[in-house]
Formats: sequence, structure tokens, C-alpha cells
Amino acid sequence: MFGRKRNRIGDGFHFWLWAGDKPDETTVVNVACGSSSPLTTSVCLLKPPKQGPNVELLRSAALLTEVVRASALAWEPEWATATSDAYSPQGVDPPRPGTFVGWIMYFSSSRGRVPPLPEPVRVEAVEDKGTLVVLTPERFTVSNPEHVALAGRVHALLEGAGLLRPLQPMGST
Repeated sequence: MFGRKRNRIGDGFHFWLWAGDKPDETTVVNVACGSSSPLTTSVCLLKPPKQGPNVELLRSAALLTEVVRASALAWEPEWATATSDAYSPQGVDPPRPGTFVGWIMYFSSSRGRVPPLPEPVRVEAVEDKGTLVVLTPERFTVSNPEHVALAGRVHALLEGAGLLRPLQPMGST
């Protein structure tokens, strides 16, 4: 797979995986990685299904928190998030990875320390790797003005602490 020209981006790779029979009931994982370029970051994007029998389970705070935690422990990323595609706080579609608040976020210790955040935000350590931040225990939606307002307050606090900045290519931090 890595040797195929269609899966190469410069000296890096791009591949995708999926599980499901029907497109709207499929979970998809897209990965871009392996480039030695100082201008390229590695990215892993998991998109849960839009409908189907397991959609509510896969969109729960409990499950997505564990997915982000497991990703942080397995890959030690600089930053990670699980959030709504509809939420674009900077008015940029898509916003630059590392620069925005999501429903569930992970910040590597290399990015800095997470400041105190307002209720109902939950903050917890991920071993000695970094910090997990969960905005709300209920499903984050842009149709809920309280969620959007909370995300705005948390964005300002995290930005003030220097945590919201573009991702750095591997080896440049």
C-alpha cells in the first residue's frame, strides 16, 4: 500500500480505512504521515458514521473520550480533538489543526499547561503525556447556544495560555 504512487504525498503517505457496508453507516479513518518535510504534519482523522444502529454510541462523550485517550497513548500526538464538523469557531473551513477548541481535546505536555477552565469542563491527565479536556459530558452541538458560548470561553482561555497554535512538523518542537 505504501509503495503505490496514489498513496504517496511527496516522501510521505496517505491512506484510509473504513468499516461498514453502507456509506452513511461507515466509520472512516484517514491518515497522512511519514513526510520528512519540516512543513508537513502527520494527521489522523476518524469520522464516525452519520447514521445506523451504532451512531449514538459512537457519538457519546464516554466513548470519544476513550478514543482520544487511546490515540494520545498510542501515538503521542501534539494535539487531538473530537468535535462536530459543523463547529468552525474561526470561520475557517476547515480551521488549522491545533488552533481551535473541540468537544474533546488532547494537548501534549510539550504545548504547555492547561489553565483552570469553567464548569462543566473536565480536565484530566493522560499519564505523563499530556492533558485531556472534555467541554461537556453531553453531546456537543452547534445548535446549543450554551455549548457554543462555553467553547468560546474555553477557546479564549486556552489561547491565552498559548495552547492553541498550528501543529508543528515532527522533530521541530
